[in-house]
Amino acid sequence: MGQVLGLVQVDQSTVAIKETFGKFSEVLDPGCHFLPWCIGQQIAGYLSLRVRQLDVRCETKTKDNVFVTVVASIQYRALADKASDAFYKLSNTREQIQSYVFDVIRATVPKLELDDAFEQKNDIAKAVEEELEKAMSTYGYEIVQTLIVDIEPDDRVKRAMNEINAAARMRMAANEKAEAEKILQIKRAEGEAESKYLAGVGIARQRQAIVDGLRDSVLAFSENVPGTTAKDIMDMVLVTQYFDTMKEIGASSKSSSVFIPHGPGAVKDVAAQIRDGLLQSNMH
Repeated sequence: MGQVLGLVQVDQSTVAIKETFGKFSEVLDPGCHFLPWCIGQQIAGYLSLRVRQLDVRCETKTKDNVFVTVVASIQYRALADKASDAFYKLSNTREQIQSYVFDVIRATVPKLELDDAFEQKNDIAKAVEEELEKAMSTYGYEIVQTLIVDIEPDDRVKRAMNEINAAARMRMAANEKAEAEKILQIKRAEGEAESKYLAGVGIARQRQAIVDGLRDSVLAFSENVPGTTAKDIMDMVLVTQYFDTMKEIGASSKSSSVFIPHGPGAVKDVAAQIRDGLLQSNMH
């Protein structure tokens, strides 16, 4: 009914292109407009002013001859004050933008090595945006934002990069493990050295206590039993120690068979050998 009466509605964020007998007349803003069809006025088409997005996948190669697929996301919109240019000058906006993106990416990425391409994604996006802005402004379009959302190398290159990264991390882990083992060995050696030192101190104190005890025993025995000499007392001590040793050997469950001379004469020989050894060491 509205079309019969010549009434036309233009939605929000949209403009309409008005023609009179096939010639561009004006751009109609959102709202209701009267177009008497009887005098040749009509709507040639509508143009959205909303921001649209175009994802472009471009295959190219880097300076180090690695083929990659660069994924660019272009956000653009038509300008209201240049709506007639946007409507009449371009027949396929998306293909036009895609062509410019291909041109810039294939001129920029081959100058960079693969690692640099990942690091300079923002520089690539800026170059694409500047070229698109300069070209598309002539056709009544504004480039709102350009993003390089991904750089996809070949699968084999991905696996190689992951293996390199894994090898580097394993090498780092091995170094850390070796350093930890080194520290443990040093600490263990320091602990063993300290333990042996303390054990030596303990043995020295034990022997000193034994010597002091024997000296006190000899002196006390000499005072309480007149006529005894230090030699007699030491012989008695050696016999006592001899029997204590035999007792310990017989009581131990892990001892092997030991054959030694036994009897009073053997004890006397042992005592004589010990005395002779002490005398010889004193003479030297």
